[in-house]
Amino acid sequence: MTSADRPRVVILGGGFGGLSAARALARVALNVTLIDRHNYHLFQPLLYQVATAALAPNTIAAPIRAILRAQQNATVLMETVTGIDTAARAVLIGAQRVAYDFLIVATGAHHSYFGHEEWEKFAPGIKTLFDALSIRQQILSGFEAAEVCDDPSERRRLLNFILIGAGPTGVELAGAIAELAKASLVHDFRHIDPSSARIILIEAGPRVLPTFSQKSSATARRALERLGVEILTGRAVTACDADGVEVGGERIEAGTTLWAAGVAASPIAKWLEAPADRAGRVVVREDLSVPGHPEIFVIGDTCASLSWDGKLAPGVAPAAKQMGAYAASVIRARVEGASAPPPFTYRHQGSLATIGRNNAVADFGWMALSGWPAWLVWSVAHIFFLIGFRSRIVVALDWFWAYVTFRRGARIILAETAGAAANFRSTPQEVEA
Repeated sequence: MTSADRPRVVILGGGFGGLSAARALARVALNVTLIDRHNYHLFQPLLYQVATAALAPNTIAAPIRAILRAQQNATVLMETVTGIDTAARAVLIGAQRVAYDFLIVATGAHHSYFGHEEWEKFAPGIKTLFDALSIRQQILSGFEAAEVCDDPSERRRLLNFILIGAGPTGVELAGAIAELAKASLVHDFRHIDPSSARIILIEAGPRVLPTFSQKSSATARRALERLGVEILTGRAVTACDADGVEVGGERIEAGTTLWAAGVAASPIAKWLEAPADRAGRVVVREDLSVPGHPEIFVIGDTCASLSWDGKLAPGVAPAAKQMGAYAASVIRARVEGASAPPPFTYRHQGSLATIGRNNAVADFGWMALSGWPAWLVWSVAHIFFLIGFRSRIVVALDWFWAYVTFRRGARIILAETAGAAANFRSTPQEVEA
């Protein structure tokens, strides 16, 4: 069989799921085309460290072409997908059509504001490098603006930081901002005391880290409170604007409000005319294929898969990687005429969340760790799963330097003035591919 005669696999999205699928097909006699709107693979679990000036952007991103350069059956296209023609089996990129025999959709998710999309311009979330740089800009500019502000009440507002949502992202952001204010910046200003900054974490549910065990959740809350983070649970935000939020009937003024409360899937379900859940995730079959379209697989944050002991597989990197490898195994079996693999089962390897220096929680179900041991597990795991030897070394050295000196090396404001940060916001994205 010549290369032109091989089955064609198109993968939408170069995240954990898409890249895992592409690599798993390296030795299969087919042609793989991976399409992503960016030219890099992003290690999303460490985005919050870019947002809080702990890491530079290039340490958690790697060019997709470089990752797949040794894979002779793989082609990479940096394009924005505009639709899918399921009848003709083609992916649409404007007027261009990319034909497929098998399609793997791994387009991820974007922020969900639960019907209040107008809040996005006041409370940005963190899903992309642009989001992280925008948030870094906003956080650092808040301190700079407070330094030159003569109005005490406005200065207090500028030094208030609100985080909406107390899942892992919200908890890690809250801890990192508290450390930034109370350790890294504390001696750098002359007219303000950065340690006086208020970090307020708001959660509509009854506890922080709701997907963790009760014990780990309580441990995380105590660790955050020791860092000076104010935690409001059981209260939902009812209003949000440029100057703050309203929660539980109380108005809280703030210079920076960040969103970590929820995500929604990309509009793939509409394109495929497939069944979807309330979050817009495609409801897939046991082999992760779309009902009525056995040649189309939807994985990662984009799909709703009841593969975790009858529960939805979580929207985390390990789940996406497992799904990518599984979808590739189904395609390989079909191409090679082998028996189909058993239904996909998500294997939960544990949940991790860091809460500042020397502190984290690790929940493995059969065992829970907290404090320094959990922080060490968290650090080793994240360094290990970074793509590229250079990134692992650079991140390890950056963390070691910050650990010894309490300093963060990525504290660069890109705008010409601190006030310009308000305009440095990301725009809603249709599809992360």
